Amino acid sequence: MNIFGVGLPEVTVILILALLIFGPKKLPELGKQLGKTLKSLKKASNEFQNEIDQVMNEEDKDESPKSIESNQTNEINQKKIDSENKNFSNKENSNN
Repeated sequence: MNIFGVGLPEVTVILILALLIFGPKKLPELGKQLGKTLKSLKKASNEFQNEIDQVMNEEDKDESPKSIESNQTNEINQKKIDSENKNFSNKENSNN
């Protein structure tokens, strides 16, 4: 058992110290409060991660049409260049 880099002997010492400091009556209340705190932290962490993932997906969607559009523009430009090169070659051949 290894929680946050703390092994079973360390957890046992911490629990014994907590029992001595707070007493047997307060310990269940503290455990319950600690559980609620950890649950809320985990929930906040998951929400934050979901927001980050959502923003990243939106950016990917925004970039996709631009890249498709630029690829189409590049293809059109390349066809124009190829056409101009053919016309130039034909003119040179007819002049010779």
